[in-house]
Amino acid sequence: MEQYKLFDAEYKFVSLIWDNEPINSTELVRLCADKLGWKKSTTYTVLKKLCERGILQNREAMVTALVKREDVQRYESRAVLEKAFDGSLSKFLTAFLDNRKLSIQEAEELKRIIEEAAK
Repeated sequence: MEQYKLFDAEYKFVSLIWDNEPINSTELVRLCADKLGWKKSTTYTVLKKLCERGILQNREAMVTALVKREDVQRYESRAVLEKAFDGSLSKFLTAFLDNRKLSIQEAEELKRIIEEAAK
């Protein structure tokens, strides 16, 4: 599960791949220059590192993700919950919703999610 930990720049990089995969590595270099301001060498260094960690795959100059966005998001959200809120979902929600008004639709959606999780 630790393999899903991504630093901010890595997450932005992998997000480009999730949004465009499969993507040719040459096109990825162009996209990273446009969206992240990266040089070609930076793109290939990060790509190599994430391939070695089993996050990405680069075969015949075609880059794809080996992990799903949802799995990384799930890992990251659980890590924040554990680190900042002692694993307490109620503490997290209290802090998150402090001084924030929910729309009726948001409140209904949260109720539905909680009800489904309680089953």
